[in-house]
Amino acid sequence: MENKPLILLTNDDGFEAKGINVLLEMLLPLADVVMMAPDSGRSGAACSITSSVPVSFYQVREVEGCVVYKCTGSPVDCVKLALEQVVPRRPDMVVSGINHGDNASVSVVYSGTMGAVLEGCMKGIPSVGFSAYSIRQDFDFTPFIPCIRGIVKRVLDEGLPNGVCLNVNIPDTTVAQGVKVCRMANGNWSAEWVCAASPKCKNTYWLTGEFTNMEPDSENTDFWALDHGFVSVVPTHVDLTAHWAMEELKDLEQL
Repeated sequence: MENKPLILLTNDDGFEAKGINVLLEMLLPLADVVMMAPDSGRSGAACSITSSVPVSFYQVREVEGCVVYKCTGSPVDCVKLALEQVVPRRPDMVVSGINHGDNASVSVVYSGTMGAVLEGCMKGIPSVGFSAYSIRQDFDFTPFIPCIRGIVKRVLDEGLPNGVCLNVNIPDTTVAQGVKVCRMANGNWSAEWVCAASPKCKNTYWLTGEFTNMEPDSENTDFWALDHGFVSVVPTHVDLTAHWAMEELKDLEQL
C-alpha cells in the first residue's frame, strides 16, 4: 500500500452488508483500501462513541489492495481506531457506505454513515458518505458505478474545502439521470413510535416514523433530486455555528 492513494472505508450496516462490499469493489481500481466496519448493524449511531466498555477489532481477510477488519464499536469508533492503530499512513480519503436507506434531509443528523464521514472531516481528511434511497437488500448498485467512481476520483484528485464533506444519496431507479449538487430538504419525522406488545412491560415501543418533505416543489433539494432520478450531492460542514444569528443575539452580551 505505497503506490496508490489510500482510502479508509467504513459504514453503519456492518462489515458483511452488501452495500459496503459492493463499494469496496468499486474503489479498488482507484485506490488501496483499509476497511474497518462495525461487526453488526449500527444504524442511527450518528456521531456516537463508545466510552463505557473497551472496543476491539479483528482482521477478517486480506486480498491484493485491501485489508478488512471488523470492530465492536460504532462507525466513529471505527474511524478513530483505524486512523490511530491500523492504517499504514494517513488516508487520502474516508469513505462511508453504501448505506441501505437514504440519509437525505434531516436524517443526516441521525446517520451513523455520515457520523463516520464527519469524523474523517474533523480529522482534516476529505470524506464522503454514500447512501441508497432504498432499504432493499437486493438493490442493484450497478447503474451508479460511474457516478460513485467519478465522485471519489474527483475528491482524490482535487480534495474538498476545509471542514466540508459530501453526503451523497443514490436514487431508487435503474437509470441515473445524472448528479445534482443541492441542499438538504426541509423536512421532519412524525409518528415515530409503534407499540410492541410485551408481557414484561406495557410501555414498550419500536422506533418507526413517517418522513414529510416540507418543500416538495423546491428543485434545489436532495429529495427533489432523488425523486427525479438524480444522484444528490450535499456539501455538508462540521461548523454548526449559526453565523447569521450572531448579530441578532448580540444583546445577550449585555446581560
